[in-house]
Amino acid sequence: MRVALYPGTFDPITLGHIDIISRASALVDKLVIGVAINRDKGPLFSLEERVAMIEAECAKLSEQTGTEIVAHPFENLLIDCAHDVGAQLIVRGLRAVADFEYEFQMVGMNRALDASVETVFLMADARRQAIASKLVKEIARLGGDVSKFVTPLVNEALKERLAVN
Repeated sequence: MRVALYPGTFDPITLGHIDIISRASALVDKLVIGVAINRDKGPLFSLEERVAMIEAECAKLSEQTGTEIVAHPFENLLIDCAHDVGAQLIVRGLRAVADFEYEFQMVGMNRALDASVETVFLMADARRQAIASKLVKEIARLGGDVSKFVTPLVNEALKERLAVN
């Protein structure tokens, strides 16, 4: 069974993430969405909320593709998380050249830790290249319409969260 790990904070999951998940699921039998706890980033949504959004958004996709897609919270090294879930591949999405520079360093470090785990890069769809969770949150905080960047479920969650703050 070919297993891949797609890690990120997913705060919140965007249409860009879903595009990568959709394309990655065509390459593997099981896709694990590694939800980074990363307390330093101060996420808008709790870990439980992010996992629930991912599960809700990926359930239909999993059914359509026949690929098992699961959310897996992690707080350890990425390479250790890959071992924990039995992943032979790490999937990373690239939006721009700046992403590649950072990712190139990460691949080098991960290969030094375990060369048997490959990293596969998927380029963001041209329509989704500008989408970043950080920018989505900023637009939503300032009252802008983020419906072009997230699903209706996530859009509602953002509205509810930001109406409270």
